[in-house]
Amino acid sequence: MPKLQNKPTQVFLFTSLLLTVIGYFFVYSAGSYWGAVHYEDSLPFFWKQAMYGCLGMLCAWVIMKFPFIHTRRFWVGAYIVSILLLFAVYIPGLGVVRNGSQSWIQLAGFSLQPAEFVKISVMGFLSCILANATSKKLKSFLVPMLVCLVPAGIIMVQPDFGSAFLLIVGSFSLLFIAGLPIRFFISIGVLGIVGLIGLIVSAPYRLQRIYAFLDPWQDPLNSGFQGIQSLLAIGPSGLFGHGFGQSRQKFLYLPEPQNDFIFSIIVEEMGFLGAIVLIGLFLLFLYTGYRLAINAPTKVGFYAIAGLQSMIGFQIFLNIGVVIGLFPVTGVTLPFISYGGSSLLSTWLIVGLILRFSKD
Repeated sequence: MPKLQNKPTQVFLFTSLLLTVIGYFFVYSAGSYWGAVHYEDSLPFFWKQAMYGCLGMLCAWVIMKFPFIHTRRFWVGAYIVSILLLFAVYIPGLGVVRNGSQSWIQLAGFSLQPAEFVKISVMGFLSCILANATSKKLKSFLVPMLVCLVPAGIIMVQPDFGSAFLLIVGSFSLLFIAGLPIRFFISIGVLGIVGLIGLIVSAPYRLQRIYAFLDPWQDPLNSGFQGIQSLLAIGPSGLFGHGFGQSRQKFLYLPEPQNDFIFSIIVEEMGFLGAIVLIGLFLLFLYTGYRLAINAPTKVGFYAIAGLQSMIGFQIFLNIGVVIGLFPVTGVTLPFISYGGSSLLSTWLIVGLILRFSKD
């Protein structure tokens, strides 16, 4: 990585690296038995995670040297390419379906989830638009809202509710920072609740998730199974947990524990104190990121860093909330920690962008 001078930048980068290493350890621990049973190898998830992590760090390093990151032309191009990738998932032989969602591209053994990168391009494009906005009137925000809602609608159709929700929340947090009137958010909040209810009612699997969230024991072997097993991992962990590698729920009780519910395994093995340490690292990551936003030398940089940090912060909050039973299951990963190439790669792209925007 290029030489980093100020302390918030160094802490931000160090925290990102430390969270990634922690993710490596727990992807190995959580996925070892699942890999042994399904792939006859206890390390497949670890090696893939390590590869994508190194690739992400390399991309972050390249971005930090990229000279056009502040230009609107660059982000318009990135936005268009990311939208095309969203449609590429429907190309036969290229797009693949996973867990009922056609939101993946697979080529030469590598898989990619375009929605992860659309979120970044939208935030970058919005930052350029808002930095040059000359009015705080509602009509001046119509184009930024369309920039967000068009890809969110495409993602929702795939369907990938979690990614679409994060994209909308991240974008609207950026509009809030840019000074959109409060009355607009009140109106949008009411419309959003109505729309959310409509989406839930229109899709039986989403309605089933709500039922499972309200009372997982009503269907403990089907819709409520994952939530129950997560709580069974967390509940008996105590202050110090069972010890690293000693999870019981990873033995095919908690489905694919290395993915969205990896926080359950961390708490089960490291206990309440381990959870507090991990959450503390996330808070340090967010705090230093917002410090970089405040001190960003350009308006575009301020908006971009603040928006990207807000999106990641809400993703962390949502994932942990789902795992401990505060929210219905959404399929959102825990940044830096959960197994997933697209998730880890996009998170490190965000780290690279934040470090670049904080420089000049």
